[in-house]
Amino acid sequence: MDFRLTFPIAPLQPALEYRDPLLLMGSCFAEEMGGKLQEHLFPALVNPHGILYNPLSIAKAVHSYLDQKQYTEADLFMHNDGWHSWDHHSRFSALTPAAALEKINTLQQQAARRLQEARWLVITLGSAHAYVLKETGQLVANCHKVPMAAFQKKLLGADEIIAALDSMMHRLFFSNREVHILFTVSPVRYARDGVVENNLSKAVLLQAVHHLVHKFDRLHYFPAYELVIDDLRDYRFYKDDLVHPNETAVNYVWEHFVQHCVHPGSRQLLQAIAGINRAARHRPFNPDSPQHRQFLQTYARKVEQLQQEHPYLQWEEMRKHFNY
Repeated sequence: MDFRLTFPIAPLQPALEYRDPLLLMGSCFAEEMGGKLQEHLFPALVNPHGILYNPLSIAKAVHSYLDQKQYTEADLFMHNDGWHSWDHHSRFSALTPAAALEKINTLQQQAARRLQEARWLVITLGSAHAYVLKETGQLVANCHKVPMAAFQKKLLGADEIIAALDSMMHRLFFSNREVHILFTVSPVRYARDGVVENNLSKAVLLQAVHHLVHKFDRLHYFPAYELVIDDLRDYRFYKDDLVHPNETAVNYVWEHFVQHCVHPGSRQLLQAIAGINRAARHRPFNPDSPQHRQFLQTYARKVEQLQQEHPYLQWEEMRKHFNY
């Protein structure tokens, strides 16, 4: 008797490798997967605009990297004693324009460089609902706790999303002829929109993404949404808010991502790094004991060997941890 609905996942072709520069953008689930990639030493730049939920804001951010845009004080606004950007997440907000712009433009430069060299752009779409500033008609990526009366909420149509992403991709493919795009749809439920409204939003995103994936050879889809919603399909795989997938669910999606999206050769290196990460999380009863010093020396040698075999990865933090 079967108690779960499982489904086959087509292997990603070409598969991700450790030498592939990655740029991940989108919802908070993109941060979960991006964090996993960074933890395992993939060269991944994650959300240089901060968390972005709707496809149009993601497309606008990519255009800004292609334009090598530098933000100025004219792009900011003040609210609740802080300076904010309508294009960015609140992690870029600051008490002064200079402080906000320093954070924003530092990541702008990094993202512009990464987009020129990226082998993969991974986009996680969160919601088809978007907010427009009534005063100017500007689409905003984050409302920054400004009263909702200042915005008009709208449900983006599939055609509108397709047009925005299509325009962005044409520019990107002209600029970087090697880049592939991997789309996912976030399994996070945006319950504040309403259950029916959330399901409608996800349906619009799925329609738009699959239209594009079938249109271009360099576009791909990974079913993170389906793995949580249709495979796990249980609230015990969500956090207490019943909205965000919990650690078990995230790890389940990650395991499938590694199995189906990462090149077999890179999977071997990933498993070796995962073992070192587990060792790094070990908390000894007595840090000064000879046994623990031997433990650190053993893993320091493992890191040294892997660094010699793969010098293009960033091993500095691991080396610091095990150099007693």
